[in-house]
Amino acid sequence: MVSVSVSPKPAITIVMALVLFFIFIYESKSSDEISPLFVADKNNNKVNLSVYYESLCQPCATFIIKNLYEIFNTNLISIVNLQLVPYANSHVNLTNNSISCQNGQDECILNSLESCAMNLWSDVGKYYGLIYCFEFLAIEGRSNKWQDCFDQLGLPLSSILNCSRGNGTELAKKYIKETTKLNPPHSFLPWVVINNQPIAQDYANFTYFVCKAYKGIAVPDACNPIR
Repeated sequence: MVSVSVSPKPAITIVMALVLFFIFIYESKSSDEISPLFVADKNNNKVNLSVYYESLCQPCATFIIKNLYEIFNTNLISIVNLQLVPYANSHVNLTNNSISCQNGQDECILNSLESCAMNLWSDVGKYYGLIYCFEFLAIEGRSNKWQDCFDQLGLPLSSILNCSRGNGTELAKKYIKETTKLNPPHSFLPWVVINNQPIAQDYANFTYFVCKAYKGIAVPDACNPIR
């Protein structure tokens, strides 16, 4: 179980607010009101994009807020099954059933909150918006102010806290086990895998690999210069 406390909240910057607004525009569109901008591939041709990371890993946070969020901005999300896998460098202590994270207890807390958001919410825009907010604060060295994200985004804090304090350890084990299945094993973070193939040091160019892997006809604009 992860111990989580609540403290005073800072303000979120205008730049991050604008990015989160765009992500939530995507999340808020129901299936019967999707505009042409958000038409998704419905023929099971989506590309599996998996990102293995730790919440306080600086290269991971940079990738999430500066690169990966572009899948919403360019509509690449319409052809992608996005899987985020935290705890990628964490371990289970079999003696006391606790979780040890690469960057300490603060990272375990954020990992737990992020895994609970993904477990409780099915909308990728909803949980990605929260994760984006957490990682933005991590880049600024204010990761302990994570609770501000719930207020600014109007998201329910209590359900995430209940999950973290209750099912958090089991979710951590799930993601740690998922990471051990990597073949080849990851050698750094973030570790980006597309259709079970790692792209290693070229992870910032994931859009190129997604577009090349996509076999459908609902091609988003982001892929037009590539295909």
